[in-house]
Amino acid sequence: MLKLKVKTKEVRFTIPVPYAILHLGISILSSKILHNQMNKWLNHQDGYTDDKKFTLTIPQIDKKLLKLVVKELRKHKGLVLVDVKANDGTEVLVKV
Repeated sequence: MLKLKVKTKEVRFTIPVPYAILHLGISILSSKILHNQMNKWLNHQDGYTDDKKFTLTIPQIDKKLLKLVVKELRKHKGLVLVDVKANDGTEVLVKV
């Protein structure tokens, strides 16, 4: 289980993320339907009158590779993935 801890001057909270939710997120992010829709959203020019075309395409995310990464993370309990401290006192910690 991933543990996301956020601490600010006013608020402190922890969000546990089970591996099942992580696998579900990987399945959604790597789906071809979402990939095609995101590229349509990026190329959609609603309300813009300039002749510039936005040609950024998002590469397909490899589902098998991400699932292997999650499987390997399970073996390393206590590993700190992200530890960020900002100047204003905000702290973010992501741990396995």
